[in-house]
Amino acid sequence: MAEPFPNRQWGSNTNLLARAATKFAATKPGSWFIRQITPLDRAVLERTDAKYTILGPIGAPVILLTTIGRKSGQPRTQPLLYVHDGDTLYVIGSNFGQERHPAWSANLLANPKATVAIAGQRIPVRADLVETGKDAIFARFVEVTGAYDAYRSRTTRDLRIFALTRT
Repeated sequence: MAEPFPNRQWGSNTNLLARAATKFAATKPGSWFIRQITPLDRAVLERTDAKYTILGPIGAPVILLTTIGRKSGQPRTQPLLYVHDGDTLYVIGSNFGQERHPAWSANLLANPKATVAIAGQRIPVRADLVETGKDAIFARFVEVTGAYDAYRSRTTRDLRIFALTRT
């Protein structure tokens, strides 16, 4: 078994603030708001190597995923919620239920080598598209925030889920 990823989550996803945030995030205005604060959150995450996030108090587990742009060849960094499973991290290309897959997921399909910043560490990873067991993994994302059910209902595309493992 590979070395487990650090597990640093602060806050609670069951407190009153988190429950309200989850309901709000599931709405279209809530999704818009989260997309607007993403640059600020990215700055906090980058400065702390994903030790802190503005979503931390509501118990949102967030990493920074850096992929290589499939067209540009340049590093592209995106903050993402994740599900922790010891030596595997799962990320989902929900894109807030928009019609298109997020660019980072296409980057991983073109080049599965990436870097994850988590709990103050930067770790090289390999991304594998999850083909089987997606429903069980998706259910774990819904446990993190019920907004994922809303995201899935807004689109007809199959949401890509990736398993990230250390290289």
